[in-house]
Amino acid sequence: MPVEQLHPTEIQPRSDFRLWVRFNDGSEGEIDLSARAGRGVFKIWDESGVFESAVISPHRTIRWSDDAELCADAVYLEITGGAPEEIMPGLRALADA
Repeated sequence: MPVEQLHPTEIQPRSDFRLWVRFNDGSEGEIDLSARAGRGVFKIWDESGVFESAVISPHRTIRWSDDAELCADAVYLEITGGAPEEIMPGLRALADA
């Protein structure tokens, strides 16, 4: 599916900084974000209830604040185990050049 069409349709924050995500192509799964907790922009997750406040932004990111968000493409690749070239076909052309 081309990257401009791929987007999360549902998210469910879960305990221990885990996040379940469903995408518009039907792919779904849970990712463990605990390694990011308390670090950099994700330090805000230390505040009670912030991790649970995740939303899908109009720009397809999974977002907690203006500074703390995750790229939907990266989440998709982590959940599906896919390669970046699968959702970004232009990368193949660059690799072949």
